[in-house]
Amino acid sequence: MSTENPLVPLIHEALSHVDDPEIRRPITDLGMVDEIDVDDSNRVTVKVLLTVAGCPLKTTLRQNVTEAVQTVDGVSGVHVELGVMSDEQRDAVKTQLRGGVPERVIPFAQPGSTTKVIAVASGKGGVGKSSVTVNLALALAARGRNVGLLDADIYGHSVPDMLGVGEARPTPLDDLLLPVPVLDIKTISVGMLKPNRSDVIAWRGPILDRALTQLLADVHWGDLDYLLIDLPPGTGDIAMSLGQKIPNSEVLVVTTPQQAASEVAVRAGTMAGIMQQQVIGVIENMSWLETPCPHCGRTHRVELYGSGGGQAAAEALSAQLGTEVPLLGQIPIDIDLRSGGDEGDPIVVAHPESAAARALTDLADTLDSRPRGLAGMNLGLTPVAN
Repeated sequence: MSTENPLVPLIHEALSHVDDPEIRRPITDLGMVDEIDVDDSNRVTVKVLLTVAGCPLKTTLRQNVTEAVQTVDGVSGVHVELGVMSDEQRDAVKTQLRGGVPERVIPFAQPGSTTKVIAVASGKGGVGKSSVTVNLALALAARGRNVGLLDADIYGHSVPDMLGVGEARPTPLDDLLLPVPVLDIKTISVGMLKPNRSDVIAWRGPILDRALTQLLADVHWGDLDYLLIDLPPGTGDIAMSLGQKIPNSEVLVVTTPQQAASEVAVRAGTMAGIMQQQVIGVIENMSWLETPCPHCGRTHRVELYGSGGGQAAAEALSAQLGTEVPLLGQIPIDIDLRSGGDEGDPIVVAHPESAAARALTDLADTLDSRPRGLAGMNLGLTPVAN
């Protein structure tokens, strides 16, 4: 920032009253004001660094900066340039938001952790990703495993209601939180931390990243065999942050049979590959409806959403990632699966004999049959030559 022109410190003071519209802290305190230049005609150019690329409120920020600079006597014109912070600058902002306190360690990212972290992803909403995650967690717990379930769908958190604990709150333990125990698993969701159920979450950038860190590190999960993470649909900030924070996490991709869902599901799996996570398989939900025939009396499969989408997604991901990505299971449409989610009565517990519950239990058996331990895991160690 040039200080030769006497207007520069006055402009900087004016900008100290401009808050980032998402973080709600002065942009000067956050290090977002990169340059202030004043030419011979007192025309001002201010370069402001956004915390994340594609900030939805950048127009508001540009307008607020322009208006603040225009209040300084002697300024003849204002031009605002928007850039993006480097990783180091973003880390500094996150440290500042934590009050200078270092990040708590995420236990699942530490060398030697044998907890299997499985993130459940989808390319789009409405494919039943959360229902699959909840029931899969319970099916693994039924096998005697210690299971944690993290609802990382910050904006569309539905896990608490699906488990019937929509009003539950985690118990504080000093500076940690104890996850809510329910049906033999432990669960936490940002929905359990809101003062009111109707409150809207509107976070991005460093605050969203910090929220994910707290849900992983500031919760006393204990010794888990599995941590299942219900990701938001798509390929946004949370999916990228998880890949950075827990590089050993694996990814399951949920789709439905139709082509439109299958194609966007491939994008979710591709994002995992970019973050160097292993995509362990595809799950096809809503594969068919079993219905009795009024003519012959036998039960027929009706493919309401077409067929083949799950297999197509598995084949496309296998080709794109250069490793086998199998179709791990197909889950039929079942009204009890839907109603169980609405009523907080998951189908693998309420109706274990149903076709959908059996498919989910088979999926849990398949996942749990894989070898456990440190073999093949990144231990965070770098060989050094003698």
